Amino acid sequence: MKAITISTTFKRAIFITTTGLLLLCGSRLMAQQQIYSYAQYADNLTPINAAYSMLDKAGSISVMGRRQFIGIDGAPTSLLLSGTLPIQSITGAAGIYVLNDQVAVEKQLEVNAFFAKSIQLTGNDFLAVSINAGIRNYVANYSTLDSFDPQFKDDVRETSPNLGFGVMFYSDRYYLGLSLPELTIRSLGTASVQQANYLKNHFYFSGGYLLDMGEDIKFKPSALVAYVKDAKLLTDVTGTIFLKEQLGIGAGYRSNKRATGILSVIGDTYKVGYSYQFGTSSNTLGGFNTAIHEVSLSYRFGTTGVRKLL
Repeated sequence: MKAITISTTFKRAIFITTTGLLLLCGSRLMAQQQIYSYAQYADNLTPINAAYSMLDKAGSISVMGRRQFIGIDGAPTSLLLSGTLPIQSITGAAGIYVLNDQVAVEKQLEVNAFFAKSIQLTGNDFLAVSINAGIRNYVANYSTLDSFDPQFKDDVRETSPNLGFGVMFYSDRYYLGLSLPELTIRSLGTASVQQANYLKNHFYFSGGYLLDMGEDIKFKPSALVAYVKDAKLLTDVTGTIFLKEQLGIGAGYRSNKRATGILSVIGDTYKVGYSYQFGTSSNTLGGFNTAIHEVSLSYRFGTTGVRKLL
């Protein structure tokens, strides 16, 4: 009986210690980031700025997943699902996107529906505006850490509404956008550092350009700048080379000292992408493996006369 008690206590201590480290590391990493902090942002901007959906005349369904600390239970994970349906009769689009984030015992689920509309400014230049609305649900099951510890006896469950806006100038060669996808009405005072940062107003500036480098080579530089009050400005810069509009090879750098390698395979109706992001600082979390793996898959339907590169 004594051996069983020691074993149970030891396992509980390991679980609490591991979870605490994940919460600490996850908060330190993700408090520097904004909620839509994906390495493959340049091809998946709709959740950041729904006006971006107007760049593609085809409908689409996309899924993107990312994971950190591979092999550790409760490691930071994210899953993003999005779908867009064009409404050509009014030069508009509508859709939905769902974001599910998890770090140890903390979970956040966000669901948004959006509508976008564009107008023609000149022969090949357009202005698009968008609005999105939804809910955010935050759950922290702290009692699962140790029900006998008064510091972890209370779970947190909160739900808040969400509203967002976006504007984008674009053509078949470029896009420039400004968005506020999360207009926070109230904050969760009981949330962790990571979630408290998530539940603030986030502003995004995005831009990209598609350049012909030769008969079978195109180059797309892109940038995403994210701002949230009381946090450092976060800047992503990415460059992607497309070979015969079938293979994309890219690299990026984030201002919080993280670099990324990106590989994508493109077809008429599909796109598969993979990215590997790693810290470039010598003291990244004291030597912890902070590499982030990210996989994306998208399917286009309807009008798909040209492949979507921008």
